[in-house]
Amino acid sequence: MNPARRAPRLALAGLCLAAALLSAACSRPPEVLRIGVAQPLSGELASQGGDMLNGATLAVEEINAAGGVRIGGHTVKLELVSADDKADVEAGKAAAAQLVKSDVLVAIADLNSGVSIAAAPTYAEAGIPQLAISTKPAYTQLKLPTTLRLVANDSLQARAIGEYARQLDGAKAYAVLDDGTPYGKGLADDVATLLAGRGQAVAVRQSTDNKTTDFEAFVGGVRKAGADVVVAMVSDFQAEALVQQLAAAGLSGVRLLGSDTLKTDKLLKAGTALRAVYVTSPILEAGELPAGKQFLVKFRSRFKGEPVYGAHYAYDAVYLVADALMRNASTDRAALLDRLKNFDGNAPVTGSMRFRGDGEQRYGAVSVYRLAAGRWTPVMRSDSW
Repeated sequence: MNPARRAPRLALAGLCLAAALLSAACSRPPEVLRIGVAQPLSGELASQGGDMLNGATLAVEEINAAGGVRIGGHTVKLELVSADDKADVEAGKAAAAQLVKSDVLVAIADLNSGVSIAAAPTYAEAGIPQLAISTKPAYTQLKLPTTLRLVANDSLQARAIGEYARQLDGAKAYAVLDDGTPYGKGLADDVATLLAGRGQAVAVRQSTDNKTTDFEAFVGGVRKAGADVVVAMVSDFQAEALVQQLAAAGLSGVRLLGSDTLKTDKLLKAGTALRAVYVTSPILEAGELPAGKQFLVKFRSRFKGEPVYGAHYAYDAVYLVADALMRNASTDRAALLDRLKNFDGNAPVTGSMRFRGDGEQRYGAVSVYRLAAGRWTPVMRSDSW
């Protein structure tokens, strides 16, 4: 062959080989994929936020120990990037900006509804799916494609509280109190509306603030109205004071109902002063779930203690994302978001975690717990109420 003709062919072959190598390099996923966790890691809610971080940590460690995430024939390791949102709106925005800058693929953020809502536009602008455990319906009503909720929202929790309060044996009249926050007042308003709509007498309706512990006026109203069921959407330390004041006023026969803000250790002793104390929560305890016992064994071994909030939801969220990535064989965020909204993925503990098109949790449920024998004992749960 003429050497002059061979040269162009060799050059062309070299270009083709270079193009193929470049294409392979471009399609190869990065060696590490970052998952963001923005939660309150300091302040009064640090234990709950730290619990979420622990759940995500456990999942990442397990997945990496098993070889990582297989994407298109390549193995990828996961890495957590955490940020402290301090349960504060401005800190939450800063945490979101920090995670975006760190190039996280998804963000498990945030615990508080106000923080989740404030941070959502930052994640949406970057196309980062935001998996929140906060419960205010307004979060998914922002009309942003990236807002996803891990649990049931407050609309379902309000129905759970109202319907359970309504069916309590011998209930005659209701008193409803809230702490004036968007969360507490929103729930209380919905419960009061449901009770009234079902023909139940809401004899006392009062709003306060989220710091007061003086409920003299409210307790007086309960006594005067003869209300025997109190619905209190307040913080745990406020409920503790309310219980003490109800008992001191001779109203120990009252039954108290609250939301998940009351489901802490503060009422385990104080609550015994009343006839009964019930709380609802969309954060189901791990022990209630089919694979919860296995999770608890692993969690206790790794962290030398019990989970205190939603660690198993963060754990499942990481596994769900890993499953979506493997099915997509891609790290594209848009494809990941689409997959999350259109499949039943691997959720080892809850067994079922799927987002609707609007970002709400399709299988969310709310449990009722009763204070008994020094612990919160599950009474019932439902996904419809």
